[in-house]
Amino acid sequence: MTCVHWRWRVATTQRDLDDVARIRWAVFGGEMGLLSEQSAVSRREVTCIDTLDTTVHLLVHAGTESVATMRVALPNAEVAANLGGPVGLEMAQRVDLSGLIQPGRVFAEPSRFCVLPKWRRTEAVTWLQTAMYTESRRRGVTHWIASANLETDSREDALLSWQVVAHRGWLSPRWRVDVPDPWQAPARPRNPFYTPEERSRAEQGLLDGLRVPRSPSLFATTMGARFISEPLYDAYFQWFTLPLVMALDEIPADSLARFGALENGVRPAV
Repeated sequence: MTCVHWRWRVATTQRDLDDVARIRWAVFGGEMGLLSEQSAVSRREVTCIDTLDTTVHLLVHAGTESVATMRVALPNAEVAANLGGPVGLEMAQRVDLSGLIQPGRVFAEPSRFCVLPKWRRTEAVTWLQTAMYTESRRRGVTHWIASANLETDSREDALLSWQVVAHRGWLSPRWRVDVPDPWQAPARPRNPFYTPEERSRAEQGLLDGLRVPRSPSLFATTMGARFISEPLYDAYFQWFTLPLVMALDEIPADSLARFGALENGVRPAV
């Protein structure tokens, strides 16, 4: 894969949007088993947010193959009117985001960050982050608000991940939101994240070295994400997530250097 020609683009054609939906189903449905049989009929994952004219779909290509995608939803007046608030983002349906809104801040909601399994240990992730940053800057976005997958439907394990995140210093010192009680979470989880040994260590207060799920760890270390609440249960995918904010002006310098190198056709240093 070292000689692959990489590029990213905004998905605009029907073929592009079909690739977006297929990649999402391949990850969330085929690989993770999080989608219903109804989705399996067409093997595409699509929601009403995807069709809004304020939603941007990004695709990363390796050669001629579409290998990664994500969407960036900008504030939408129709969504704001339907939710009865000023924000206009899907996340406002579950979390009160009004305290984050101030003059000069333009929030967008990135989601559906998907890389096909074959391409996860390649530059595909960095290319997708580059696309996310470059296109958001072009559209005047100052902050992203999102919710990172905790890879579990266990409330116990989700709270432990949050504790480890706090132990690592990744909680936001500025922002805090409240999340609803996860009453829809299963009483008997099917997908634990931590082992009994790891939970035992945590009970003893030994949080050093405990794992953090890939998504929150990735965004904290490469994009400067800071987490703003306890875990939020996502009833659509039936897993816990961790709400976060990322300020585009606070992305780590080494990440910006990698983005710039890719955009300028220079292979980033390892």
